[in-house]
Amino acid sequence: MSLVHINILIAFTISLTGLLIHRSHLISALLCLEGIVLSLFILAALTILNTHFTLANMIPIILLVFAACEAAIGLTLSVIVSNTYGTDYVQNLNLLQC
Repeated sequence: MSLVHINILIAFTISLTGLLIHRSHLISALLCLEGIVLSLFILAALTILNTHFTLANMIPIILLVFAACEAAIGLTLSVIVSNTYGTDYVQNLNLLQC
């Protein structure tokens, strides 16, 4: 493995560990999820470039589209929870159920 791949895997591991540690606040969890998706995007793009697999060129772009949708939904939930309850705790998301 090259040094770039090792750095990306370390970034993924740190983001995953951060998600497990900071899972009580919604904004912290969203930032860690964005770090995970970004490292997966870079790893997918590098893998496709190294293997010259031209049929899979759209996979990183599709991954970015899903990441943008995830960020928009997460920020919307964060605004709703903070306006309703005054905090951004994940436990308040259970109160939004009908």
